[in-house]
Amino acid sequence: MASHLDLEEQEQLEQVKAFWKRWGNLITWVLTAALAAFAAWQGWNWYQRDQAAKAGAMYDEFERALTAQDLDKAAAAAGDLKARFAATGYAAQAGLQVAKLQLDKDKADDARQSLSWVAEQGSEPPYRDIARLRLAGLQLDAKAYDDALKTLDAIKSPEFAALVADRRGDALLLQDKRDAAKAEYQKALAGIEKTQNYRSVIEAKLATLGVPTAVEAATGAAQ
Repeated sequence: MASHLDLEEQEQLEQVKAFWKRWGNLITWVLTAALAAFAAWQGWNWYQRDQAAKAGAMYDEFERALTAQDLDKAAAAAGDLKARFAATGYAAQAGLQVAKLQLDKDKADDARQSLSWVAEQGSEPPYRDIARLRLAGLQLDAKAYDDALKTLDAIKSPEFAALVADRRGDALLLQDKRDAAKAEYQKALAGIEKTQNYRSVIEAKLATLGVPTAVEAATGAAQ
């Protein structure tokens, strides 16, 4: 009986040896690759968390400078965020906020540079498009109308379509292209919810171009 079991065990051992000889290397490579991928995934997650934590701490420093209206410290902290954590949302947010402070401090050129960085390198499309909208406004202030229109052309987010049309209308009106400006304002008005107060601003712009407001149109129809 024992001899019979020994023979069976020997056969099984030979089968295992044959299997391992044929497939052992492949199995080893597959397992190694799987373990390496898991380790890399774990390492990437840790890196992301570590980066986010460090960026968050630096952003807290930026916010303290921003609250104190200390432009030098705020700009330095925003610069550090862009240099070390450009891929995080913290860097984009800091760029947008420091641009506002720079503008408040009459540093329009610096504000344009800050917004240009976010527009080109911001971590998420919404940040980039907000920066472009604000940058276009500063370009209009600088009478760089063609540059403003190019900046607006780069905005692709549909939720900003009405605001883009409104700002395009401003650029065209400043170039004395009244008919084209009117068309953009009408597009902007059509894209803004009726409950939003900003509609009255666009209606006022259209009124200067001879387009009656909704109230005026309704009054005229009633008469």
